[in-house]
Amino acid sequence: MYTKIFRTVIIGAPGSGKGTISELIVKTFGFLHISTGDILRQNILKNTDLGKRAQQYIAAGQLVPDDIVTKTMLGRITEVGNKSYILDGFPRNTAQAEALAAREQIDAVITLNVPHDVIIDRVKDRWIHAPSGRVYNIGFHDPKVPGKDDVTGEPLTQREDDKAEVVAKRLQLYDELMSPVLAWYEQHGLVTTFSGRKTKEIWPRVERFLRDKVNK
Repeated sequence: MYTKIFRTVIIGAPGSGKGTISELIVKTFGFLHISTGDILRQNILKNTDLGKRAQQYIAAGQLVPDDIVTKTMLGRITEVGNKSYILDGFPRNTAQAEALAAREQIDAVITLNVPHDVIIDRVKDRWIHAPSGRVYNIGFHDPKVPGKDDVTGEPLTQREDDKAEVVAKRLQLYDELMSPVLAWYEQHGLVTTFSGRKTKEIWPRVERFLRDKVNK
């Protein structure tokens, strides 16, 4: 769709609309969406060696170690070759950001800034198709058939940790985890922040930003 190669990172708290914005970027600009969560989830479902290792940490409520995540994501980026992409869930710390920078030139970091109270309220209406990771939000991104995945027709579920008190804690931890990454990218002049309460308010600004960048 666009001849210019553009590589971006998207950063946003759980429930900030990051998945929906990423889907819209893919649909509008033809970027590849490279998601840490999706890659790990597919490997777990396929019971690969990577999946087995990752599952051990996830089952214990721990983050998958840096070396596994970095090796996996850089490997996927190498497979992609000379194409535009959006990285989702990587990097999640400065060590990963430095490892990525040593290999790739990142053109922009898109940050979604949505108030925590909005996210907590929004998550109550979130349903997922667990095998694929597809996310639906009632009232904004509804499934075509209530309670069913658009692609497979399989039932949607709600995550056990989508409760207000659990979400609030996750948001606090997320902020602590990602603040150093954002500071690192800000030092390199790559961060553009999009603030708002609704994805449909934020998306037009993200679209204009990217359209300006890829058309330069």
